[in-house]
Amino acid sequence: MASPAPLRVAVIGAGYWGPNLARNFKAGPDWELAAIVDMDRARAAKLAAAHGDVAVCGSVQELLDTVDVDAVAIATPAHTHHGIALTALRAGKHVLVEKPLADSRANGLEMVEEAERRGLVLMADHTYCYTPAVLKIRELISDGSLGEILFIDSVRINLGLVQPDVDVFWDLAPHDLSILDFILPGGLRPAEVAAHGADPLGTGNACVGHLTFALAGGGMAHVHVNWLSPTKIRQMVVGGSRRTLVWDDLNPQQRLSVYDRGVSLEAQPRSAAEKAAEKKASAISYRLGDTWSPALPEHEALGQMVTEFANSIWQRRPARTSGAAGLRVLSVLEAVSHSLSTDGRPSAVTGNEFQLEGTR
Repeated sequence: MASPAPLRVAVIGAGYWGPNLARNFKAGPDWELAAIVDMDRARAAKLAAAHGDVAVCGSVQELLDTVDVDAVAIATPAHTHHGIALTALRAGKHVLVEKPLADSRANGLEMVEEAERRGLVLMADHTYCYTPAVLKIRELISDGSLGEILFIDSVRINLGLVQPDVDVFWDLAPHDLSILDFILPGGLRPAEVAAHGADPLGTGNACVGHLTFALAGGGMAHVHVNWLSPTKIRQMVVGGSRRTLVWDDLNPQQRLSVYDRGVSLEAQPRSAAEKAAEKKASAISYRLGDTWSPALPEHEALGQMVTEFANSIWQRRPARTSGAAGLRVLSVLEAVSHSLSTDGRPSAVTGNEFQLEGTR
């Protein structure tokens, strides 16, 4: 069977992330990079020139009026995602959006509903989900190698960049939340979250933050984000009833380590009467087994992501990191903001309409 003709795509935004998207669309066999769009035409022209015969447009409307494309990839500030995505979807274009999906859950929901109504693909660019390490973590959780997930502890800290328009949660936590949505069976679906933040520099936004929420089965997740740390740490620990996994994203020699170590506790009485009748102390045992590091293939995550975007369009299915996945992340972020505004009190996560679609 012959391969389908490459899809034509425009990259909207030629700033920080746009060049990375343009390079991967240009390199991928599934895509033809057709246009670069930016209000700064000189910047768009410079990026277009680096990739050969690529059209330059100063606005989304100019793109839609003058260039024939199948899809657009949006790499602009979050507050612009909603308007650009709706314009493209209403013009019949498939849409890829840089994280976060939108600047509010309401805007994200409108984008998801518009794409569904028109039978178009809306995909969130959750790039980490296409890294070899995260794909392996998802596999190990899915096949039961780690057992029941007891806890997840994620740390994403570094020095800067302090953002003027969002706090550290909205800047950094989407990475961690999108990863959790990708690796956990059923996706990211806490009933409520609790968040604590601090602004010791007086910037007007939290610069240091801690987020906690319950996992299915009684476990707990903790996410630590920080703009003020002089050291950079990108680490996630996934503790299971059988094994514990440590992902150190800054250690290219050994990104993943799996520890066959843990704690076992005899089953506890189920009722108060049983507890009263059962007097003996619970026996705790410690398992100390081997440590191993899974071999990981070498590939660029963005290359895998643009391939998934093409396949989801051709196969008429939600992408692995669909608009629904982006909406689940937004729902948690809004609950985080509400919890911060109430001095860390638990805040309910709104909306389950798209809880499972696009998770697997």
